[in-house]
Amino acid sequence: MNGITAIANRLRRSKAKKKNRLGADNQYEVASQWQLMWWKFIKHKMAVFSAVVLILFYLVAIFCEFLAPTLQEARYSDYKNAAPQSIHFVDPNTGFQLRPFVYGMTEKVDPKTFKRTFSEDTGKKFEIYFFTKGESYKLWGLIPMDTHLFGLKNPKDALILMGTDKLGHDLFSRIIYGARISLSFGLLGIVVTLFLGLLLGGISGYLGGVTDTVIQRTIDLLICIPTIPLWMALTAALPRDWSALQTYFGLILIFSIIGWTGLARVVRGKILSLREEDFTMAARLAGASDFRIIRKHLLPSFASYIIVNVTLSIPGTILGETALSFLGIGLQAPVVSWGVLLQDAQNLETLAHHPWLLWPAAFIIMTVLMFNFLGDGLRDAADPYK
Repeated sequence: MNGITAIANRLRRSKAKKKNRLGADNQYEVASQWQLMWWKFIKHKMAVFSAVVLILFYLVAIFCEFLAPTLQEARYSDYKNAAPQSIHFVDPNTGFQLRPFVYGMTEKVDPKTFKRTFSEDTGKKFEIYFFTKGESYKLWGLIPMDTHLFGLKNPKDALILMGTDKLGHDLFSRIIYGARISLSFGLLGIVVTLFLGLLLGGISGYLGGVTDTVIQRTIDLLICIPTIPLWMALTAALPRDWSALQTYFGLILIFSIIGWTGLARVVRGKILSLREEDFTMAARLAGASDFRIIRKHLLPSFASYIIVNVTLSIPGTILGETALSFLGIGLQAPVVSWGVLLQDAQNLETLAHHPWLLWPAAFIIMTVLMFNFLGDGLRDAADPYK
């Protein structure tokens, strides 16, 4: 009897596995293109991890006023070019404690080289608290607040997690504020690029003839000009009396005017291969306008490739803004972006003594890598049948 029961149990398990397998196969058969893309994307672990990191970065950019322990213009005048403080959990006198703390800093000047350095003063202990009251600010420029995610009990005491610059600005807070400018620059820039690339590429591929020739020769002209000198020339043409906000949007337009060419070429090639398909002819015979055919029928048929192209173009826009700001012809202080912060790292002698000034570069590298990994995952998911 035991043998018969065991055989019956095995048969039941085999039928259950077969049923589950058939159910999964049927699920794939009836799934939409976007569902198949999503299922393939989530199998790409590095792409999923990159998406999570980028979401966190953009959340930091959105809530930068709340997350930064100090304001972007706040200065520690007594701690210029100070090294980062270490966070401690163990005190020699009291032992281990759950609440983190930092020690105060004492300035020392070398009598021979006159080099200023800072060392920990274990006699001054400052505990770090969460949701502390600090300097007043306006969240998104609208909501008055004075609560910060973390900080010291006395806002005047120094909490320097990534060092300070030559003016005594807290680099950690300025990096958080700079994330809003640099990350939003990539998104807004790609929106305009996407609009121009889809519009001009779609018109070029669908209409053909003289229109196609004019657009393609314009693309050839823009492509043959070296990118960085063209950026520099157009940026130098911006009026010097413009406000920081006007310069910001002016730079976005410059990058978009130059960056739409690659996407337009891709869109043109796709539409050339699809404009004579049966569904396109049917829409034309039904009386649909050319613009509606492009917008409703042709572009959605290769939307996955457009998403991949956009994802891989965002880091290029961020790097472009960083390069121009680093050279001093892009965004200018008091605007805070990662490229502006890297201007202090131009001097090799300064960099040798204050290497923490390179922290913004680490965040740029991380952002670009995450976008590239995300683009790789989307590229694989764009063709879910492979």
